[in-house]
Amino acid sequence: MSDAGRKDFSTKAKEEITPDSAKSTQEKIKETVTDTTDRITRGAQPDDSKSTTQETFDKTQRVHDNKAHDGATGSVGDKIKSALGIDK
Repeated sequence: MSDAGRKDFSTKAKEEITPDSAKSTQEKIKETVTDTTDRITRGAQPDDSKSTTQETFDKTQRVHDNKAHDGATGSVGDKIKSALGIDK
């Protein structure tokens, strides 16, 4: 269970497991928007005010984001371009 206003863990897991090739453009864009919203919410709320589960998940996601993006997250525009396949 995630904290209020956050993407549910089961939804996030399903998105991660489903290959991008099996997703429609609309699904990719929706994921990009909801992931970005979740990241903003994650950053705005201090860890000590989150449930233990949410805090642990957020810390794991921050590590993943930093490794995947060399310490910087892409812009929403870049993510939408990537989802549409026009970033190449």
